[in-house]
Amino acid sequence: MTARARNAVLLSFFLNGFGFATWLSRVPEARGSLGLTNGQLGLLLLAIAAGSVLTLPTTGALINRWGAGTVVRGGVLFDVVGLIGAAVGAAVLESVPVTAVFLFLYGLGVGSWDVGMNVEGAAVERRGGRTIMPWFHASFSLGTVTAAGIGALTTWAGVGMVTHLLAAALLILVLAQATTGWFLPRSAEAEPGEEDPVPQQAAWRAWLEPRTLLIGLMVFALAMTEGTANDWLAIALIDGYDVPHWLGVAGFACFVTAMTTGRILGPPLLDRFGRVPVLWSTMAAAAVGVLLLVYGGHPALVVPGILLWGLGASLGFPVGMSAAADDEAHAAARVSVVSTIAYTAFLAGPPFLGFVADQVGALHSLLVVAILLLPSALVVPAAREPHSTGPR
Repeated sequence: MTARARNAVLLSFFLNGFGFATWLSRVPEARGSLGLTNGQLGLLLLAIAAGSVLTLPTTGALINRWGAGTVVRGGVLFDVVGLIGAAVGAAVLESVPVTAVFLFLYGLGVGSWDVGMNVEGAAVERRGGRTIMPWFHASFSLGTVTAAGIGALTTWAGVGMVTHLLAAALLILVLAQATTGWFLPRSAEAEPGEEDPVPQQAAWRAWLEPRTLLIGLMVFALAMTEGTANDWLAIALIDGYDVPHWLGVAGFACFVTAMTTGRILGPPLLDRFGRVPVLWSTMAAAAVGVLLLVYGGHPALVVPGILLWGLGASLGFPVGMSAAADDEAHAAARVSVVSTIAYTAFLAGPPFLGFVADQVGALHSLLVVAILLLPSALVVPAAREPHSTGPR
């Protein structure tokens, strides 16, 4: 039962990342089709985060009521409709409002899907008795690597955006709907003690817990670290180093490959040394990577910078989800809170980085990440393992 559920969660994370990077691989093309500046593109990308943030606060209550599998299936439907509609809006209609509406629907879907699969992943992790959440997020990253590679190839080959996104959306829909039935039974996800008669109230109470909020702030900074690369790395390479579009997308593929590697290698390190020292180390790597990317000026420094940034961004989100779910009695509500705070990074990040990019250029706007990592290191101890004072 647990192995089957684990495989279903791995596939769910993969498909979520695959859909996300499929859209991101076409963002430079969408910018051109819609005739947007970097600042205007940032406002358009805001639609995804707005949809996600709108649905996240109540997703924990929905999971408590209906189970993670049902919530994920609903999220997938919104996800694929949004992907297809955004492709048509950008490439065929060349309409910013139409594209924004469908990106908003995509955000609704990806947000609820994200919380559902993280709650399910935390339940499977608890049943297994060891750290595996980074492996689930590695599967997400593997999905982004696969989609970024396909995106670079299809862009180079001249495959249309609508054809590309339609094929990807149908694949996601079929595979996700076929395998979410393998999730743990609702009784295994449910709170083991008292059953809260008003799950909506339980969800809102989690917003008053200091540890949950501090974990959320930590994940906010690390989500910004990851999300900035998702939204702006390809464009920064294209604008800052004058590389062709396909090579900019390939740079993004390098980033997500490094992030996937970090998530695969992370669990043994986390089990041996503990969350806090590992997170501090990865945050330092991300900061150094951004500096090399911006100031390197040569592939011999820029490529290692991208790889260090990817490794450094790899563990923040999965460790934050595990930390929020340490107490299984309130895992759904707390994961929902932390996810909501994290997604505000995706809400604020695109327009803010777009504005900065209009002032200093897309490449130098990435320095915001290195600056943000410095104060965020102070709240990392909130994610420490329960009853732990140091490395295990």
